[in-house]
Amino acid sequence: MTETTDHAEGIHDVLIVGGGPAGATAALYTARAGLSTLVIDKGIGSGALGMTHGIANFPGIQGSPSGAEVVGSIRDQAASFGARFVDDRVTVAEVAGTPKTLYGNQGAYRGQEVIVATGSMGRTATLPGEDALVGRGVSYCATCDGFFFADQAVAVVGNTEEAIEEALYLTRFARRVHLICPTSSLRVSDDLVAQLEAEPKIEIRTATSAREIHGETMVEGLKIKRRDGEEETLPVAGVFIYLQGGAPIIGFLNDQVPTTDAGCLLVDENFQTRVPGVFAAGDVLCKHLKQAVIAAAEGAGAAVAADRYLSGRSALKPDWA
Repeated sequence: MTETTDHAEGIHDVLIVGGGPAGATAALYTARAGLSTLVIDKGIGSGALGMTHGIANFPGIQGSPSGAEVVGSIRDQAASFGARFVDDRVTVAEVAGTPKTLYGNQGAYRGQEVIVATGSMGRTATLPGEDALVGRGVSYCATCDGFFFADQAVAVVGNTEEAIEEALYLTRFARRVHLICPTSSLRVSDDLVAQLEAEPKIEIRTATSAREIHGETMVEGLKIKRRDGEEETLPVAGVFIYLQGGAPIIGFLNDQVPTTDAGCLLVDENFQTRVPGVFAAGDVLCKHLKQAVIAAAEGAGAAVAADRYLSGRSALKPDWA
């Protein structure tokens, strides 16, 4: 179901950024409506639901499956109607005109419409030294920058599937990879943990937080602190950061789409933003109650509105109007 090829050659009807409950449900509805649908997502285990170990209150789902299993089931249903999924991180977007273009690590994606469903696990603060050294050893993409750290020591900061996969990728180049995990355990599958433990180049440090990045013109070290209070500075040439927070993940939009003062995307009753052809659903809207079923319902609503918009109804009205 997951693809890794460049889709720049075609223009899709709908591009969906984010493959969690909102994005996957939106894909199910748009694909079922006959619209060519491409979902761009960092990975099934990278979102809030995908990290959840047990779901007991999602309608129609018996037992306590993992969040990844629930999301995977929605994705499979969407794929059965023709939706396509690609593992990639969208870094830049051009959404003002038509077609709209999203740029990721693996290429460019073009579509008539965009549905933003990236969730709210973005960071609100950076590490001391991080901003000054971005592009000088600080990176957020191992597949983009790993080559530049051949035979050097690097650190990966994070505890998610994305962080672990990036750490494993870096072993192709780096001499040593320090995995700095802020929690006492990794939030990934046992299979991925087994891969980590089998890799001699990776040193796992759990219950450890990154405190400060050192360096004048280039990264020279990373100060870390264990939960028991012990501090040390790792001599590394690169720091790859995959930390998460509670802010909407919309940095790739680069202020092209209006937001609230809290940084949440503004939408009308049809989940349409103030940019024509751009819709949003899920936790990027900062609803008070963050539940997978609510995000899924909003994804369905955004998809129905996107279908109507693409059909030429530029002045959308809710069904009750």
